[in-house]
Amino acid sequence: MTFTSASTSASDARRLAEQQSYLQNRLPQSRELGDATPESGRNAVATKQSPFAKSWAHFIAGAAGGMTSSVLTAPLDVLKTRLQSDFYQAQLIASRKARGIPPPSTMSIPRSALLHVRETFQILASVPRMEGWRALFKGVGPTLVGVVPARAINFYTYGNGKRLISTYFNNGHEAAWVHLYAAACAGIATGTATNPIWVVKTRLQLDKSHSHNPAERQYKNAFDCTMQILRQEGVKGLYRGLSASYLGVTESTLQWVMYEQMKGALARREERVALSGRAPTTWDVAISWTGKLFAAGSAKFVAALLTYPHEVVRTRLRLGPAENGRLKYTGLLQCFKLIWKEERLIGLYGGLTPHMMRVVPSAAIMFGTYEVVLKMLGASSNM
Repeated sequence: MTFTSASTSASDARRLAEQQSYLQNRLPQSRELGDATPESGRNAVATKQSPFAKSWAHFIAGAAGGMTSSVLTAPLDVLKTRLQSDFYQAQLIASRKARGIPPPSTMSIPRSALLHVRETFQILASVPRMEGWRALFKGVGPTLVGVVPARAINFYTYGNGKRLISTYFNNGHEAAWVHLYAAACAGIATGTATNPIWVVKTRLQLDKSHSHNPAERQYKNAFDCTMQILRQEGVKGLYRGLSASYLGVTESTLQWVMYEQMKGALARREERVALSGRAPTTWDVAISWTGKLFAAGSAKFVAALLTYPHEVVRTRLRLGPAENGRLKYTGLLQCFKLIWKEERLIGLYGGLTPHMMRVVPSAAIMFGTYEVVLKMLGASSNM
């Protein structure tokens, strides 16, 4: 009887030790998934918290990422917007005729691409020379006013949307379709909330006067631009290009899905290295530090290349140029057809070079800042 009691007691003690070890190993994962910390003791019960625990962290991290990337790449944003507009395209056409350069549509693709790159850098150099260096940051005020809430809303909606969808509709697991739905919701919410800001920013960047003759400027500042739009076009003027913004949701959706897939591949690689038992090589360390930056940049590159024409259409619609006293572009499809008719493919890809020069490093900076700030706030972008 004594032997049996001793054996039973030893078995219970061993079972209790195993349970405590299991709970200790599960604790970090439980915190990341939003589970409550198990109480110490034999009858500890883990209870789930809301999937929106620390949801504000995504808002702050997104705002910080957007602000950092926008300030560093502002000159390229001005250049891209100008090359997308029909006003500056007309100037380029006149310049080509004066120099005896044939239309790009008659050239081979390599020659056309080389001409586009050369003209891009020529305009970039001429802006500070003719208008002063401040012109490279024209519209940066409304850009920051737009970027901070836009990125905050986008990252907040995506990060928490992904957590909500996966928790309640996919048993707490991430999947490509979860990323897709969360990114689409984030894009629609962001576009609707911030479209008026981007309209003002675009109008300021495309102000056709020079800095040495400020009396001829159409807009004095962002507030004056907003008031003129409201007086002349009404509230709907602030929502020009919204349909193209919704079309642009495809770009942000593709970017998020590809970024998440690449980030998942990086995580699985790190897990394989850890399970192999070997010491990480220099290459392993380099990938662990730069992998997410490369993933963000390459995801943006592919998504932007596939969906770029909507950027040109959105800029034209926001600018609202007039022709014979009437708006030249009246809708999404009409704008696409007219650009194709008058300018062909090169018109739909106007400003592509500075756009890529800006958005690829911008995406890497923004997502990198987002991930770092989340860690600093004790949160994670993973489930």
